[in-house]
Amino acid sequence: MEYLDFELPIKELEDQLVKCYAIGEESEVDVTATCKKIEKKLEKAKKDIYKNITAWQRVQLSRHPNRPYTLDYINAICGDTFMELHGDRNVKDDKAMIGGLGKIGDQSYMFIGQQKGYNTKTRQYRNFGMANPEGYRKALRLMKMAEKFGIPVVTLLDTPGAYPGLEAEERGQGEAIARNILEMTRLKTPIITIVIGEGASGGALGIGVGDKVYMMENTWYTVISPESCSSILWRSWEYKEQAAEALKLTGEDMKKMKLIDGIIKEPIGGAHRDREGAFKAVQEQIVNAFGELKDLSSIDLVAKRMDKYADMGVYKE
Repeated sequence: MEYLDFELPIKELEDQLVKCYAIGEESEVDVTATCKKIEKKLEKAKKDIYKNITAWQRVQLSRHPNRPYTLDYINAICGDTFMELHGDRNVKDDKAMIGGLGKIGDQSYMFIGQQKGYNTKTRQYRNFGMANPEGYRKALRLMKMAEKFGIPVVTLLDTPGAYPGLEAEERGQGEAIARNILEMTRLKTPIITIVIGEGASGGALGIGVGDKVYMMENTWYTVISPESCSSILWRSWEYKEQAAEALKLTGEDMKKMKLIDGIIKEPIGGAHRDREGAFKAVQEQIVNAFGELKDLSSIDLVAKRMDKYADMGVYKE
């Protein structure tokens, strides 16, 4: 397990606990009382640290190298029923954007999301979770397929942004994202969106228009990363923590501004510390959300979605 800077007190206590148990196993000394004391300290430290977590620390947790990615969630939730579909029928198959059909119980869903890599080789293969235009066009093709067969769509957001390279711009990156936003607003099937990691800019919004939009507890969703915001406003990355607070990018901030529908609680310490718990929480939220949407007619579904996004940003003085 890797630890972030603010988690080091937890690491120290966990190391002490491991040593304590090791002493008890290797000798005849009764260390039960000592171990219990360390366990109590550890529990208190976890509560104190994760209860008062800052916006920047949530950004760090969303990028944790052990955090589960899109395929981890899909494989855990759908098991052997998931069948990945490939290609945009125009350029190629974008490895940063994955999608396919899977089942939860007896209900089929079209899963779509950005996929990051686990090491240098797979990060390059997945282009660090940054999709090209063909990725967004593949996502739209799969959404249209889901609409045709009356299958609900689930999108999982986890990207530092759409790929900003020259070739992506040449193939129409901006148009591809804008087209997805337009088509998703009028898609005649339920769309459930969950931010499972980083939700950065148009790269996330390109598959992020949903009837129900949720954020996991230790994720962020905003127009720009704190580092980039800091480099633009202060000409330095040193103010990234200040930028994170100002951007109002956490689930709590987004919920207050009525930009999302809810926050999915994570196990203490983040999704990477209890993967099964995180998978179960996401699965339950998908099932509950679909239960609220499944009885709506396609006309009511689209009308409600349109009204939802039209009302964003409206305020009274």
